[in-house]
Amino acid sequence: MISRLPGLSLPEVLWRTARRWVLAWWRILYLGAVVLVLVLSPSSYGRGTRGALARHIYLDTAPVLVGFTALAALLSLVLTRIVVVTALSYGLSRYALEMVIRVLVLELIPLTAALFVAMRCTIPNGTQVARLRQAGNFEALRRHGADPVRVELLPRVIAGVFACVTLAALSCVVALVMAYLGVFGFNLAGLPGYTRMFGQVFTPSVTLLFVLKTLFFSLAVALIPMAAGLHGDEGRSIEGSELGGLARMFAVLLLIEVGSLMGNYY
Repeated sequence: MISRLPGLSLPEVLWRTARRWVLAWWRILYLGAVVLVLVLSPSSYGRGTRGALARHIYLDTAPVLVGFTALAALLSLVLTRIVVVTALSYGLSRYALEMVIRVLVLELIPLTAALFVAMRCTIPNGTQVARLRQAGNFEALRRHGADPVRVELLPRVIAGVFACVTLAALSCVVALVMAYLGVFGFNLAGLPGYTRMFGQVFTPSVTLLFVLKTLFFSLAVALIPMAAGLHGDEGRSIEGSELGGLARMFAVLLLIEVGSLMGNYY
């Protein structure tokens, strides 16, 4: 529900809201284009930038890698057990493992990894960028001939994308191993059938959609909080801009997930 501002009519409130909405999405798209150009530019990987990039990649990935992988392994075992027991009770055991892989690996883990990276890394990084901007660090960099986007923003965006892709890829491998162990145990008797079923699930089209979904998830959680921190929302505090960026990020993740489901099952 849109609250009316003092002294403004309803059409003016609607116009301001629509203008703020369009401007926020335009800034996200523009920042994405700028970051893409900088990523492809060799001059973006100078001595100072390489050090900052390595530091952000390590800080955004290494501290959470073991914990999230262990969480994915535990989730895989629990979900595998639930699905297998339920399928056995209905006489559908032959479909249990395929259902686990489709639900867990194709859908849950990429989305969970994206949300985990957003909450743990990219949203706090966006808040840091907003505080640096308000403290005048960006203007100081410009006065010294440096590009704030290249120096402060680019390493954080690349680190967010790297963390999301790494967590999703490693956790999917762990989930596949845990699903096999949960059904067949520590023996190789079920390996031929498991690999055959894996190939039936991961067809070329499904694999392509899975890779694209993971990549788009990582771009969304890396770019949108940075855009909110770099520009902020008109008339809002840092916390308000952060909440606005969070809402836009969830909307994009939902659209990507819906598009993936439609591509896989329709």
